This record gives sequence, C-alpha cells and structure tokens, in this order.
Amino acid sequence: MHEEQFNAMRQSIVDGAPEHASELASKALELGIAPLEAINKGFVPGLTHIGEQFRLGEVFLPDLVMAGEAMKAAVAVLEPEMQKRGTQREILGKVVLGTVKGDIHEIGKTLVSTLLSASGFQVFDLGVDVPVERFAEKAREVQADIVGVSALLTTTMQGQKSVVEALDRHGLRPKVKVIVGGAPVTRDWAEKIGADGYGQDAMAAVAIARSLLHK
Repeated sequence: MHEEQFNAMRQSIVDGAPEHASELASKALELGIAPLEAINKGFVPGLTHIGEQFRLGEVFLPDLVMAGEAMKAAVAVLEPEMQKRGTQREILGKVVLGTVKGDIHEIGKTLVSTLLSASGFQVFDLGVDVPVERFAEKAREVQADIVGVSALLTTTMQGQKSVVEALDRHGLRPKVKVIVGGAPVTRDWAEKIGADGYGQDAMAAVAIARSLLHK
C-alpha cells in the first residue's frame, strides 16, 4: 500500500538525513498515512537496522548520532499531528537521565536520550554535573521507571553508586530500575553497586531499558 514510502523513510534514518526524514514525514501526512504508522512502519525500522549495524561494527558512532537526529526530525513533524488526532505513541516507560556530579560529558548521554525518545520512551534529561539527590527527586516527581546514570571519568563512577544509594534512601528501589553507562563502566561495576543494567553503548542502553520493563 505505501511500501515505497515506508522504504524511503527507513532509508532516510539509515542515511542519517534529518532534512530528508522531515520531508518524508510531511509527505506521509499529505498522502494520508497515519502519523503513528509512519513512525512504526517507516522510521523505527531504520533505527533498528542502524542499531544492529552498529553492534556488528559495520557503522560507527557518528552514523548512530545522525540516525538519531534524523529520527528526531521525523518525529518533530509527526508529533503535532498525533496530538491533533489524539493518538499517542505508546509510552514504553519514563526515564530520568543525567551525567553525575563532577562530570560534564554530554555526548553519550545525549545520544542515549535521543534513541530512547525515538524508541518510544519519555525522557527527562537532567543534563550534566547532576547532584546525586536530584536524580532521586526527579525520579519521584515524574514517577520514573528507570534512572540512567552516565559517568565518563573513573573518578566520577563513584557517583553512580551514590545515586543507587540515594534512590534506596528515598524508598524508590527496587521499583525504579537503574542503568549505568560510560566509558570506564563495566558489567562487574554495575553488579557491584546494585544497578539493574549496564549499557555498553546507546543501543545497548535502549535494549536494556526495554527488557527491564519487559516491552
């Protein structure tokens, strides 16, 4: 039925082409394709494909970043129309994200934020250099399902442990799951501090978020 359009949408994400993706999103609306269908049948398969390619080492971080940007551009065009129609993308879960206090690394966390949003999560990005208590307060305020804590320095990894402890203190565990990530972070470290998951890269973080919520 609109197979050609869906293929073009998928390709715009694979190519990491935000302008082309938003043009195709507008065209989809002109053709009467439901916005939700455009996202699920057109754009999401592109993101899934590039994620698999990234895991296999066929494409690299810049490609993943651009695919995320293209996805964001497409969703930005389709979202107002979904609101108008009262159709909502099913929200898979609410995620509070941030880089811990003392650490100002942005890129990994921002990519995780983009890909989680594109995959259907509602993301509350606290930014960088985030105080430990702020993670817990925000998680309580928005009734988060998951808190994602990034650290790119060995010196700030300790802050991830402190976030788990803060969530404990606030009585939010084990309901609120914790995912940790960042260059020096390992699966062993995640287990040691009592986190629920470890995202080796942005696509892994999305996969873990999904599996933690059994979606």
